[in-house]
Amino acid sequence: MSKELIILAVDDDLINLKLLKSMLMKNPDVKEVLEAKNGADAVSQIKSRSDINLILLDIIMPIMNGLEVLKVVRSDENIEQLPIIVLTTDETKKTEALELGANDFLMKPIRSVELMQKIEAIII
Repeated sequence: MSKELIILAVDDDLINLKLLKSMLMKNPDVKEVLEAKNGADAVSQIKSRSDINLILLDIIMPIMNGLEVLKVVRSDENIEQLPIIVLTTDETKKTEALELGANDFLMKPIRSVELMQKIEAIII
């Protein structure tokens, strides 16, 4: 990877968000990590910024969950191509998330090595 990535991390758990951000910022290819605390917040950021390269999306959140965010993003032709990696503790949501257009899937707790491998596989 040799581009400056702008990644949107979406999670209602602030500790998870901070952890994701610290993992991502250790990667020299990551220029900026945006944060959203729920799906509605994520959608408004996705629609207002055209420079986001990747979304890390928690599934289980209040207001608007990750699966609903996937539906919104994949049905909007301006943003439908955005890569999305779904993060969850619930293995049963994997199939549904992939059917809704998630590019990949990571089980929590997130491990830095796995996260970087998945990002590199999608971004390259």
